[in-house]
Amino acid sequence: MRDLVPDGPAFDLDLGTADLGGGWATIRFRDVGSAGVCRLVLSARFVGPDGQTGLVALSEDAEGGDRFSWTGRLPDGLSALRLSPLSRETPFRLDGLIIRRRSPLALIALGLRRNPALAARAAYWRALGLKVRGRALLLRALNDRCETGYETWVARFDTLTDADRSRIRDEIAAWVDPPRISVVMPVHDPAPRILDAAIHSVRAQLYPNWDLCITDDASTDPAIPRLLARHAADDPRIRVRRRPENGHIARATNDALAEASGEFVAFLDHDDVLAEAALYHVAGTIRAAPDLVLIYSDEDKIDGRGRRFEPHFKSGFDRELLYGQNYINHLTVIRADAIRAAGGLRPGFEGSQDHDLLLRVTARLAPERIRHIPRVLYHWRAAGGSGTFSDRASERTEVARLRALAEVVAPTGATATRGPLGFNRLVRPVPELAPLVSVIIPTRDRADLLAVALDGLLSGTAYSALEILIVDNDSQDARTRALFARHAGDVRVRVLPVPGPFNFSALSNRGAADARGALLLFLNNDIEVIEPGWLREMVSIALTPDIGAVGAKLLYPDRTLQHGGIVLGIGGVAGHSHPGLPDGDPGYFARMVLTQEVSAVTGACMLVRTEVFAASGGFDAERLAVAFNDVDLCLRLRRQGYRNVWTPHACLIHHESKSRGPEDTPEKRARFESEVRVMQDRWGPELRADPYYNPNLSRDAARYRL
Repeated sequence: MRDLVPDGPAFDLDLGTADLGGGWATIRFRDVGSAGVCRLVLSARFVGPDGQTGLVALSEDAEGGDRFSWTGRLPDGLSALRLSPLSRETPFRLDGLIIRRRSPLALIALGLRRNPALAARAAYWRALGLKVRGRALLLRALNDRCETGYETWVARFDTLTDADRSRIRDEIAAWVDPPRISVVMPVHDPAPRILDAAIHSVRAQLYPNWDLCITDDASTDPAIPRLLARHAADDPRIRVRRRPENGHIARATNDALAEASGEFVAFLDHDDVLAEAALYHVAGTIRAAPDLVLIYSDEDKIDGRGRRFEPHFKSGFDRELLYGQNYINHLTVIRADAIRAAGGLRPGFEGSQDHDLLLRVTARLAPERIRHIPRVLYHWRAAGGSGTFSDRASERTEVARLRALAEVVAPTGATATRGPLGFNRLVRPVPELAPLVSVIIPTRDRADLLAVALDGLLSGTAYSALEILIVDNDSQDARTRALFARHAGDVRVRVLPVPGPFNFSALSNRGAADARGALLLFLNNDIEVIEPGWLREMVSIALTPDIGAVGAKLLYPDRTLQHGGIVLGIGGVAGHSHPGLPDGDPGYFARMVLTQEVSAVTGACMLVRTEVFAASGGFDAERLAVAFNDVDLCLRLRRQGYRNVWTPHACLIHHESKSRGPEDTPEKRARFESEVRVMQDRWGPELRADPYYNPNLSRDAARYRL
């Protein structure tokens, strides 16, 4: 086992004289770092025929138990394997790396064993007298994978073995001054067996440095105090106090907090269950980053029989999403002095007391002091009759949640209103003298599309402070010239002739250089406006000082989703979130009806302040003429400290790429492949670790599936 501390963005494992290039192989390694999931990214460095060094990503598969493997054909001229940590805050721990040569026939056999469905198809083809080509079957064996069901996922990736437990205990035993974690639990009349299971889940923790602070909020069932007393007598780390009268969840939790002795406080409902390694992972995260204030994990639900279902694989910290819903929820761990400084939980916010606390604690907290652990560490009981505080407070929950948000955002002049499905919606103000928006539309003919876009901007948009710059790239059609002539007398519309090869980045930059507005809206010529308030919504967000690019919800003409924000790593570079989702579908845990932060938004409809765009250097016209220039710009904005935001409350129709056409010629394909290489060379680690997309979810497409 080696601790490898990279002094740069990666660690190169030099292969020396090993001649592995061009051959089929399997590479296996294990990352036993405790603070994350799949923290190592595997790549191959090679020297091409032209003598230039190249780098290609090797998309490893998780095998369970922190083990990962890759199988395929290594590039010619292979010189080194590169291991890139997703986080440079701590060393990763590599427990073995094995490279094994494979013959194509052996790989076919392996693929067929692992994929019975493919084996059955191969047998069916042979029965029909069809020839099964070896290379085609090999590629199918390697690439034909199905997404995992949750029960299978739990068995494969989230079930500890005795060896895992032994390794974890040995690691904990070697820690110096491990952090103490206080688990606080308010209790009021749960079913005794369910309360017993909750307490046992704490006592069964692999991490021993905890205390459990329980406040019985005047339970009426006499079995409850007896059960609590028995557990307290059995384990001195358990402290119990009883309130003389029912004070509801906020007061009961505050009383439990008063008993907490740990530096950090974990919240546990009286009917839920902690995973046995929960506090171990929390403690490991604290040790890796001692300045953290807030830590949270993924979660799932359990039914009355203890069956796990409905996992919630969350994003990294997302301030916008937290405004709309308490996506952080369980497991939540907060530094004790931060809770006390915030005044603890507030009575009167029952049902949304946790959301209220999180909004207040994170209001002025730097994102670097918040950490998401992408593991299911909390099991939320969904069985009826469990007596949850949330059930009893459900009628007040929405009002309390809106009041909590309204108080936090009041200094900015924003207001909190009821959004879709009862979630919060933050409405930001726009100055009475609305800032000018310069709409930049690169185009080449297709007057039919452009006419619809112009009509929507000029007649169908309620926001009137705009100018339109049509950046004309060699339009020849008489209908296009007629359309330009029709708008020649409109002072809001200008046509900028820019001849030459199509280069979206250069055309957009030229439009930005001629713009007079305080904000720039980059808009494709095939966008159709369908509701009047879309631009005001985008402007209100873009005026926020720490926000960079703002994107809209774009639908295909059949009203399925085209753009719900961009997820990094999909297809090797990036892809759109929830592609093809019906318009009325809220998406994964309501993500498609809530404003949220994203790594990038599409340039088909992107709003950014002019000063921010200029400081970023604009679109890369030299190396990203057509594809991924929007992703590249957004990543540069993030690097400068800006947040990029996608809003579902600005909705338009996008007739995607109808004017440019598909990538269907050798020249276009070569250009696209070149742009893919640019993105992978420039943003490799970022493309493999989108902070807003959980690493447990599939990267084949951003459909939020396992």
